[in-house]
Formats: sequence, C-alpha cells, structure tokens
Amino acid sequence: QVQLVESGGGVVQPGGSLRLSCATSGIVFALYDMTWYRQPPGKARELVARMTRRDYRTYADSVKGRFTISRDNDKEVLYLQMNNLKAEDTGVYYCYGNRFEQEYWGKGTQVTVSS
Repeated sequence: QVQLVESGGGVVQPGGSLRLSCATSGIVFALYDMTWYRQPPGKARELVARMTRRDYRTYADSVKGRFTISRDNDKEVLYLQMNNLKAEDTGVYYCYGNRFEQEYWGKGTQVTVSS
C-alpha cells in the first residue's frame, strides 16, 4: 500500500520558518519525481516546488529565495524548508509523487502564517 504522509505544519508568525516532511512508503522513492503543492483558503491548488528524481528543482516565483525543496532517497522522505513566511503562504500543503502514469497524493498538512 502506497502512503505519502506530510508533517511539520503549524501556526507561525510572519517572518518565521517551518520545515515540512513527506514520509513515503510503498514506492521506490528514488525513481519518483516529487512535488509540493499547496491550496490557499478559497483558491485552487498550486505548485510550490518540484524536485525530479535527477535532483532538478523548480519553484513557484512566489517562493523563490525563501523555500528549499530537498529529498533523502535513503530515508525516502521529501522536505520543504520554508523561511521568511508570509501570510499568503497560508494553506494546506500536499506532497505528490509521480512516475510515468503512476501518481500519488498525501492528505496534506496545514500551514497558517498569522500574527
């Protein structure tokens, strides 16, 4: 059974930091391209950061210079280090993994940036 389980969300003040984790099981993690998405309140889900199996990284313009995506293929965990958080970063953050036609989603973790 494939599982992607996010953790590390919470409430933080503007300017603060959080580190999200996505623990995976049931897949050969090293073979998957991995992505963080988020869904702000009342808005559509959007791509935040992506890291391919070959370690190529892409970021949404809104998070460039503040967020860093990384992965540990031995532990089979995806990370998202989020610094200098802003109110507009509030939302549910989802982990997504894909390899060819196979794709899997986590259930999400809530991030709230508020003073």
